[in-house]
Amino acid sequence: MMSDPPTPPPCSLTALAMLNALGRSCDEIWPRLVSGDQGYLTIRDELVPDRSVWVGEIPGPLPAIPESFRRFACRNNALTLAALEQIHDTITDVVAAVGRDRVAVVMGSSTSGVSDAEGAIRHHVETGSLAPSFHYEQLEFGGLSRFVAELLDLRGPAYTLSTACSSGARALASARSLLSLGLADAVIAGATDTLCGLTTNGFSALQVISDEITNPCSRNRKGLTLGEGTALFLVTRETGGIQLRGVGESSEAHHMSAPDPDGLGAETAMRTAMRDASLTPDAIAYLNLHGTGTALNDAMECSAIARTFPSPPPCSSTKPLVGHTLGAAGALEAGFCWLMLDAQENDEIALIPHVYDGDFDPELAAIPLATKGMRRPTGPLMSNSFGFGGNNCCLILERGPA
Repeated sequence: MMSDPPTPPPCSLTALAMLNALGRSCDEIWPRLVSGDQGYLTIRDELVPDRSVWVGEIPGPLPAIPESFRRFACRNNALTLAALEQIHDTITDVVAAVGRDRVAVVMGSSTSGVSDAEGAIRHHVETGSLAPSFHYEQLEFGGLSRFVAELLDLRGPAYTLSTACSSGARALASARSLLSLGLADAVIAGATDTLCGLTTNGFSALQVISDEITNPCSRNRKGLTLGEGTALFLVTRETGGIQLRGVGESSEAHHMSAPDPDGLGAETAMRTAMRDASLTPDAIAYLNLHGTGTALNDAMECSAIARTFPSPPPCSSTKPLVGHTLGAAGALEAGFCWLMLDAQENDEIALIPHVYDGDFDPELAAIPLATKGMRRPTGPLMSNSFGFGGNNCCLILERGPA
């Protein structure tokens, strides 16, 4: 028989910064998130030829990349810089305490600077040369973590993960490993992805983008809505605050773009996360669904949840509010769980509602969906992230001791 895993060391999600369609700070995002406000999604007409699509776009200007870092000047890095500015003082204090050599950077992304590369290639088609502002490092996945590390003059390990839609969750899992192994004393971890034509057309070709706002778990669901966003955490070994309590990962490699229809990889990730956290299924207070609104994802995820939980906790998908932010989704949705725990009142948490048309698909395994105004006693929160190629990651967050 397998023995229980050793209790993992503390892994505090000490600070959080976030931008997405709902707002440009945690204070803006939280009330819109918990009220289930879909009013910040917009329609774009130019991403896919002859088609209008709903997206979760971040409006307004972004901070300029400093001139000395212009090789990193792309929208993906500008979003990341906007998030870094939110927690700059906290990062500065930690760097002063542990030293620059002991602070690592782990980022996730699936699009990197593709949107800027599209403009550069368009310029090449029109003029015969790439745009003068384009640099390959804007496009290269590793450029995101290098940008953060060089901008802050950090000298610990720095790398970017790209495992499709589980990238952001795996970045947090990797941060915990770096702390546990003693390779760093603090980690800036998270993910950023931006809207671009390449990805939108790719999903359109797969026939999984909905012409309406995504409608997860409905019998009327027609696919996903894309979005963009960033979420950055400062991860430390502190014992209090909000802890990354459990991590579960799997890679069933069922298909290049389709999940295992039985959800076996998803089930493995959820069970592994609970085992890692020494928790039983009845301890989970809320489950953030991957919840893309595609026929295959919703079917396999509901089936996996029904097998994993004898009595599933309230669940919801946040993608009808911000869109599917791809490589950033796992970090953003862990951030949403962080906001729920941070807003705890009288040992209760307000749950993020599952916003859909209310017509639950009877062919799906039954799971309870959170409704507006629902509250529960505080407890561990689970967040699912499932990516192409069977890259699955499940995180469990919980408030640490006071």
